[in-house]
Amino acid sequence: MSSKRAERKLVAVVAADVAGYTRMMEADEDATMATWWAYREDVIDPTTAHHRGRIVKHTGDGFLAEFPSVIDAVRCAVAIQYEIAERNADVPEDRRMMFRIGINLCDVMSDEVDIYGDGVNVAARVESVAEPGGICVTASVHDQVRKKLDLDFEDLGPHAMKNMSEPIRIFGFRAATSESGGDAPDARAQSEKPSIAVLPFANMSGDSEQEYFADGVTEDLITALSRIRWFFVIARNSTFAYKGGSTDARRIAGELGVRYMIEGSVRRSGNRVRITAQLIDGHSGKSQWANRYDRDLEDVFALQDELTETIVGAIEPELGKAERARVRTKRPDNMDAWDVYQRGMAHLYRYTKSDLDQARTLFDQALTLDANLGAAYSAKAEAHYYGVVYGHADTPDQDREDALSVATRAVALDDEDAGAHCTLGRVHYMRREHDLAIPELELAIELNPSFALAHYGLGAAMVFSGRAPEAQVHLDAAIRLSPYDPNMGSFLVRMADAHLFMRQHDHAVDWARKALRQPSFQWSRYAVLLSALGHLGRADEARSVLAEVVNLRPDFSIGFVRDTHLIADAGDFAYYLEGLRLAGVPE
Repeated sequence: MSSKRAERKLVAVVAADVAGYTRMMEADEDATMATWWAYREDVIDPTTAHHRGRIVKHTGDGFLAEFPSVIDAVRCAVAIQYEIAERNADVPEDRRMMFRIGINLCDVMSDEVDIYGDGVNVAARVESVAEPGGICVTASVHDQVRKKLDLDFEDLGPHAMKNMSEPIRIFGFRAATSESGGDAPDARAQSEKPSIAVLPFANMSGDSEQEYFADGVTEDLITALSRIRWFFVIARNSTFAYKGGSTDARRIAGELGVRYMIEGSVRRSGNRVRITAQLIDGHSGKSQWANRYDRDLEDVFALQDELTETIVGAIEPELGKAERARVRTKRPDNMDAWDVYQRGMAHLYRYTKSDLDQARTLFDQALTLDANLGAAYSAKAEAHYYGVVYGHADTPDQDREDALSVATRAVALDDEDAGAHCTLGRVHYMRREHDLAIPELELAIELNPSFALAHYGLGAAMVFSGRAPEAQVHLDAAIRLSPYDPNMGSFLVRMADAHLFMRQHDHAVDWARKALRQPSFQWSRYAVLLSALGHLGRADEARSVLAEVVNLRPDFSIGFVRDTHLIADAGDFAYYLEGLRLAGVPE
């Protein structure tokens, strides 16, 4: 080792070897080597890269790796052990290749090829204590991860080690293996929420003075995305290290350990600025979404705020779509709590009775795997909500109570989660408790100003409580922020309601027809259209619309609307029903 090139650094060292390697080689050398190479190429090397680790070296029956983060090291070790355990499920027990892994946090010397020091030896000694399929860590590692990762480590106490002057306190974690019968904590109990990195936006203006604007857009996006609690956002310092460097999306995603990336550019010409942004799948390198924004550059800071709000508002639902598409490609027996939750979301957004029932079942399964997955509580509340407002609930009063219970639980888990407050607000107005709904929805917007669904929720609560003129600002914001939202039909029908209550019947008809062009059946889209047509005296059109809705919902009537509606303002509701009667809707 050349002392000129050696440097000291603090790293997490992972040491691993194959349990029973000598026995396996004696039994079948070719099969053992083939399995070892398959695990190296398909599991160990890519998983290490995904978690920002570096393979220092492969040994005959193991490997040594370093990580800049203890969290990444432990996550990587857990991911490797569970992937190998799943691959072993269909392999005869005497041919199952299982690894022991040890992790230590230590100061090492590195010459850019190998790492050296007592800490490396400690990791190897700790690895020898691990059971096949298990992980052992030193106390220094455990201290770093015990409050940050939901892993049930067992305190194995101090261990005397060969050539070590002091005992080493070790903590152990065992993955599900053939020997444990699958009873150990399941990797799927961990909610692998998606992670995202915003790369520095490129300044394409040819003017170095515009660099500050491109950096400002990037920093604002990172800050705004960090307010959204259902995914992890990589910090500025990590992503700005790539400024002006490599643009290989897959390589950068592997180095940062993220599932998605946002990249973009800024180009200024005179008093006009063009911003491009795209969402990239870090594994495939494919673009999931892209858009271009052209604006006049008058107030720089106001422009940054507007662009940030617009881009973040568009990206969040696109991330949801990408996650649901990703989960469709996974085997059901290889899903963690987050994957099960996303599969439930795919059913939720179909809004049919059977899909809502299936969604609730999947959300319950996700919560069995991870009882602290707040997003699943919110989603379960939303499933009850849609069951009531779409008229699918067999026991609507019970659904209202169940929705309130799980929505309250989501807020209790994370009081800073805008999504949880949004769901609780929507549940309150579904219960016609608009005075409770509005503060929750206002708080959701305060926590995340780009949250389209919260703007919609606040607009809806205002429409239902006699404040239609105020509602339009928030309904406009929802439509602008998320133009391809799965809830777009609801956004549009609430706008139709607002115009009806302001006695702007022609506008109400236009908005209702826009809502009807959206996917899925929603009775209220027909109802507001019928009420507006009734007030306009357009009886022929009303008869055609009524025939269509009755064909889809045979029990549609004044009584059905009276039982299912969310309108609290007595005057508005009376006007609504008057229009339905004028349109010929039966009692």
